[in-house]
Amino acid sequence: MAAPPSPLGLARRVSGAGAATPAAAWSSSCRSRRLRPRLLPSKRWSGVVRMGAAVGGEQEGEDEEVKLAKEMAAARRRWETLIREQKIKTLTPREAGYTFKLTDKVLLDVRPSNERQKAWVKGSTWIPVFDVDTSFDLGGAGKKFTNYVMGGWWSGSSTMTVNKNFVQQVEEKFSKDTDIIVVCQKGLRSLAACEQLYGAGFQNLFWVQGGLEAAEEEDFEREGPQPFKLAGIGGVSEFFGWTDQQRAQAVKEGLGYRLIFTGRLVGALVLVDALFLGAQRIGPLLQELQSR
Repeated sequence: MAAPPSPLGLARRVSGAGAATPAAAWSSSCRSRRLRPRLLPSKRWSGVVRMGAAVGGEQEGEDEEVKLAKEMAAARRRWETLIREQKIKTLTPREAGYTFKLTDKVLLDVRPSNERQKAWVKGSTWIPVFDVDTSFDLGGAGKKFTNYVMGGWWSGSSTMTVNKNFVQQVEEKFSKDTDIIVVCQKGLRSLAACEQLYGAGFQNLFWVQGGLEAAEEEDFEREGPQPFKLAGIGGVSEFFGWTDQQRAQAVKEGLGYRLIFTGRLVGALVLVDALFLGAQRIGPLLQELQSR
């Protein structure tokens, strides 16, 4: 009987933003469960599926999607069991914020560096469960290119590599009886991290459901240039303000916020139009020069 996939391996392959078949299957299967779909948001899940093809998947196409769906289902059952049996306790972002401020519990941020550098909780400890792949070998370059072509240019998603020393680094920082609140951007990677830590003997683990994207600014004391909700977006969609997070932000910020992205879009259209007109004029000139 094959061994179940490791949570970090699954998180890498499905980690870090259109909806793929496994994402739809996940949302449908957990809709009636106590753990709502916020556990694994469908849009984030689809971006992670694309990342899996670039990071760890040797198979491609439908077979890989079927395999991924099975692994997701197995991980979901394990995580639900851990939460149902209170081996991992659940906190909302607001509860986590109050708990972190008023008690001696530590807050462990397991997000990759590209999200952490945009916004982080003041006083939190950062140990990524996986991080941006910075390798420059031929294989790494191929994965980065595949990830970019398969949607990275739009969503800003990066290829990721598992932090194989994650548990060891946490053990070096905290004792096994430390109360640890584990958080990521959307809740998937932190839950995978909790499973790893629980398996290593950590008993007092608290998982932040929905991650920092579900938090309001007043829930935590933030440091960094971006709101928590925008730390996980990137690419062309972020530049033009076409992400769901930015649309929600625009409702709060008002017209001025919308005008920033409207100006970017108008500027891009003007630039494209100028390049097109320039090409039309340069073409005849080049032909004339060649005829001489």
